Amino acid sequence: MTLSFPRPRLLIAVLLLATVLRADDGMWLLTNPPLQDLKAKYGFEPTPAWLEHVQKASVRMNNGGSGSFASADGLVITNHHVASDAIYKLSSTGHNYLEDGYHAKSRAEELKCTDLELNVLMSIEDVTARVNAAVKPDLAPAEANVARRSIMAEIEKESLEQSGLRSDVVTLYQGGQYHLYRYKRYTDVRLVWAPEQQAAFFGGDPDNFEFPRYNLDVTLFRVYENDAPVKVEHYLKWNPAGTTAGELVFITGHPGSTQRLITMAELEYARDIQVPNVMRYLKNREVLLLSYSARSEENARRAKDEVFTIANSRKVYDGRISGLLDPVLIAAKEAEEAALKTFAADHPELGATDAWDKITAAQLVIARQALRHNLLEAYAFNSDLFGKARSLLRAATERALPNGERLREFRDSARTEFELALFSEEPVYEDFEILKIKNYLEYIAMELGAKDPVVQAALGGKAPAVRAAELVTGSKIHDLAFRKKLYAMSPEELAQVDDPMLALARAVDAEARAGRKVIEAQAEVKQQAHARIARVRYAKDGDKVSPDATFTLRLAYGTVKGLQQDGVDIPAYTDIAGTFVRATERNNVPPFNLPATWLAAKDRFKGDTPFNFIHTSYSIGGNSGSPTLNRNGEFVGILFDGNIHSLVWNYAYSDTVARSVSVDVRGILEAMRTVYGADELVAEILGTK
Repeated sequence: MTLSFPRPRLLIAVLLLATVLRADDGMWLLTNPPLQDLKAKYGFEPTPAWLEHVQKASVRMNNGGSGSFASADGLVITNHHVASDAIYKLSSTGHNYLEDGYHAKSRAEELKCTDLELNVLMSIEDVTARVNAAVKPDLAPAEANVARRSIMAEIEKESLEQSGLRSDVVTLYQGGQYHLYRYKRYTDVRLVWAPEQQAAFFGGDPDNFEFPRYNLDVTLFRVYENDAPVKVEHYLKWNPAGTTAGELVFITGHPGSTQRLITMAELEYARDIQVPNVMRYLKNREVLLLSYSARSEENARRAKDEVFTIANSRKVYDGRISGLLDPVLIAAKEAEEAALKTFAADHPELGATDAWDKITAAQLVIARQALRHNLLEAYAFNSDLFGKARSLLRAATERALPNGERLREFRDSARTEFELALFSEEPVYEDFEILKIKNYLEYIAMELGAKDPVVQAALGGKAPAVRAAELVTGSKIHDLAFRKKLYAMSPEELAQVDDPMLALARAVDAEARAGRKVIEAQAEVKQQAHARIARVRYAKDGDKVSPDATFTLRLAYGTVKGLQQDGVDIPAYTDIAGTFVRATERNNVPPFNLPATWLAAKDRFKGDTPFNFIHTSYSIGGNSGSPTLNRNGEFVGILFDGNIHSLVWNYAYSDTVARSVSVDVRGILEAMRTVYGADELVAEILGTK
């Protein structure tokens, strides 16, 4: 009888594995969409012209989100929560555009963003053979990593010089393929219209990653070139009729990262080390930010965007750890890996029989280094000032190296993007910076121990509060002219500059670099092993599995579909009337209070207008702002979230109860007309002016 216990679990795992291999779960390259599956299941086959159009109408935001062109005059729509960083940087004590919203009544009133960049994908080229040819099989991991970095930088530089387009070599299938992506860059981006954040994020953290939802999570920008609105050929026409239940829909966006193709050793590392480390850090920051915000309205304004970002990330990782502790998911991944290993053993000519062992060994090395790497490299003392100081310090050193030997962020092809961030004129609030650095000094001491040499170097023999104040008030890194002066210096000249924030960057840089070198060398080992596993996967399954997300443009699709949760049927759509019902149910207490503009417009609304809807399209962080399209390539909504069940999509796909959530085009248009009087923008978008 004991043999019967695993059987239901195995059956569920097999069913989940079957789901994993369905085309619907893919984040597909637009150069390799699942045409046969689309045609067989939905009777639809996108043409090359359809694919090119949606590709060039889609945009990537440099702050980690997606968007799309909405008019021939460069109007771009994205999520409010994607735009919130840019809106925050345009705000001030007297103009709180996050809280109050913004509406430019004329082109002259459109506000230029400080450091927002949009990218439009123009072409993709497979450069796998050239990259692999440059990495000789007898090289040690660290040498192989340098060789790979060097050839990727060389390809990017050549492409940039030849095309004038931003050029990025992207790693796909964990090293199985390398593609060169060329982007048209836009750096003059202006805010046109944004609702109040309370309308965009109605329900706040309690409703985040839930459904039903009632959010106007949208913002409009306009792209300029040579101080005039850009004229674009490819933009998405809006279909004001929206969608119907069961309808096929697509999303074209830039999913940040997924780990669907990782090995069990990597999955266990994520469960036991990576995700818990990140969760501790996020929860520490969230408590700090909420405490700071509660002290005054001005503090709340300064921290609001960061509070949203950290709270959202914390909830994402709560969902991830839940998925990683799900025995059904683990069983499915084990079954998938066992099948690949068996196939590899039966086909030794593929050369992958030891690939999993290589990854396991490399992952053990990474695990030993991970905490220090995150604390010294990834989290950057929770300070924009420290980040800029370290960028200046490293820029001087890296520029002296050949392009291919530099850290990736300092390669020639990335210089424009790097300088845009370095010379951003975003506001700096000394008290806020001091508080964040003080907290981080305490956090790193608790994680590594007060006697750790790097902790002692960071503290400089002072208490955290004293040290933080000294670092911030004594530094001139916040001054743009000073940063530009330092950026022009040689390493020798920079070494003579007496600035406490720069000195802190120097004090920890050697160890931060050393840890990064270890991580990158082991990543190279894993990359080579994954390339061999990719050969096995392709030989076994063909191209039925799309590559993991890499913050590059992908096509996903599904159907508009409700769900059953806890025995309750949840329809696919909410309507605007439901927003007011939800607010009343919660006594209009924040975060369920509606802005005054909505309350004033309540009787003018068409209450049955669809507002938010759910669908089975595969999405992940980075997809926020992705246009939701019908089979005609028309805009019918904008993706802004997933429900709580979708958070496991980072590791595996299932459409039983997991859903993506979009704002309905009908709700957007109704709100723009009824609440905000943005009739001129509606006319531009619908082509009726």
